[in-house]
Order: sequence, then structure tokens, then C-alpha cells
Amino acid sequence: MKNSIKKIISIILPLALGVFLVYFAYNQFTEEQLQDIKIQFKNANYNFILISSVFSLISFASRAYRWKYSIDYMGYTSDFANNFMAVCIGYIMNLTIPRSGEISRALVLKNYKNIPFDKSFGSIISERVIDFVILLCFILTAFIIQFTTLKDFILENIPIEKIFYLLITLLVVGCLGVYLLFFTQIKLMVLIKSKIKGLTEGVLSVFKMPQRKAFLLHTFIIWACYVATFYFGMKTLNETATLSLSVIISTFVVGSLAVTFTNGGFGAFPLMIAQILALFGISLTSGTAVGWILWSSQTAIVIILGGLSFIFLPIFNKKIES
Repeated sequence: MKNSIKKIISIILPLALGVFLVYFAYNQFTEEQLQDIKIQFKNANYNFILISSVFSLISFASRAYRWKYSIDYMGYTSDFANNFMAVCIGYIMNLTIPRSGEISRALVLKNYKNIPFDKSFGSIISERVIDFVILLCFILTAFIIQFTTLKDFILENIPIEKIFYLLITLLVVGCLGVYLLFFTQIKLMVLIKSKIKGLTEGVLSVFKMPQRKAFLLHTFIIWACYVATFYFGMKTLNETATLSLSVIISTFVVGSLAVTFTNGGFGAFPLMIAQILALFGISLTSGTAVGWILWSSQTAIVIILGGLSFIFLPIFNKKIES
């Protein structure tokens, strides 16, 4: 009963936040501005969204192929089709419960390829660690190339003191967790320790695998496709079509962070895209419109591919067994 309540809350809270952000964003517009947003949608060049979507598909495929290297290194086998469908299911699950996609991906391989959950999940965590480092590099790059603009934005909108207190709290909780995990024999801690061992094997596989160069190449392809998705997405509107690459990288960083706030970035993504573009002279109406166009197109891809993966995954594996 308690687990059901937690699941319901984990779904409703991010969704409610997204609805609130949508209401908050549109409540600040006048009737004329809302009409302008509708015109922006109508006059957008959706050919660029098609190009943007192609790069999204390439990133999906490259992520699925990259995963294969970690799995192979651990002594297991999973073909590209299963990996691709698992990745698509992971993305669509993130639209319901934030960060549930990683668990879903590991469960798919456990059910269809008999790969232990903790090891496949560990390989996914290792991917996330690498991806997080890449994102930090993008954040640093954006901050360097747009230092003055972004510094003022951060100081005005991010409560630095609260972040400091949060970091102190996390440090204390982390130290307590390490003590309980490594210096006590509580049954729960022993169980967690055994699971961590499997996760650790998955994480370390990235740095030990013979195909680490290919792994890093696919990592580059994935992130290059992410930037290309933003680059061509911005060309859908006349006002954003001529933005420099440095501005697009800054917008990409903000959009990537926005996705973590709500279910797949619902509400948060268009709002934050509009706010960051406003710093570079783009009107809020155009920023909001391009934010929703980007979010809607990417979400549609996730829903279509994720839905098809749910359908074809058991069919594909049944054919393999027969």
C-alpha cells in the first residue's frame, strides 16, 4: 500500500509541477502575445524539425549500440534490436516517472536476455556517469563563452545559499551512509553492499573494456546529435534561425537541465528555453514557441518509438526463441 502511494506521488508531483509551470508561463502573456505564439506555430518551418528528428533517431541508435560494449565486456550478449527497444522504453518511462527509464532498460534485458539486473543497471549507471561528465563540460563551455550574460542570470535566479546548504546536507548524509555501509553488519546494509558490487562491475566496465575507443566515439556521436537537434530546431522560426552556435550551446545546456525538473521536461523545458533565449534578445513569445516545438517533436518521437517497442519487443524475442 505504501509503495503504491509512493509511486502515485512520484508520478503526480512532477506532472503537477509541469502543469503549474505551463499555467505560470502563459499567465504572464497578454492576449496579443498568445496570438503571436499561435502565429509562430503556424509559420514555423517544420522541415527543420524533420532534420532535427533524424539526429534524435541517430542518437537513440548510437546509445543502443554503445550499450552493447559494456554488456559484451561483462560476458553477456544482447543484440542491437533489443538494446534499441530497451532504450526507447526507457525514454517513454521517463515521461511517467522521472528517472525510471534506467530501471526499465535493465529490466528489459533481464526479462528477455537473462542478464542480471544489477550488472546491466550498473552498465547504465556507468553511461550516466560519462554523460554527466560530458554535460558538465558543456556547462563549463557555455559559461566560458557567455560568461557575462550567464553570470547575471545565475545570480538573479539561483539561490546560492540554498544550494550551499543542500551540498552540506548531502555531504553529511553521504558520510553517514558510508559508515553504515562499510562499518556495520546490518542485514539491509549487507544486501545493499552485494548489490553495489554488481553495480560497480558495470561502472568499471567502461574503463576496462577493449572497445572503450568505440564507446567514446558513440558518446561523441550521441552528444553531437543532441546539439544538432537543437541547432536545426532553432531554425524553425525566423527570429531564432540566425542564432550563433555559442548561444545554441547555452540554450542546449539549459534545456538539458530542464528535462530533469518534470516528466520529460513538461512545462519546464519551454519555460526555461524562453528565459535563456530572452537573455540573447529573443522575445518571450518566440522563445516559448520554439521551446514547445522542440519539446513536442522530441516527445512525439519518444512516445511513438516507445509505444512500438512495447508492442514489438515480445514479438521479436518470440521469433528468436522459435
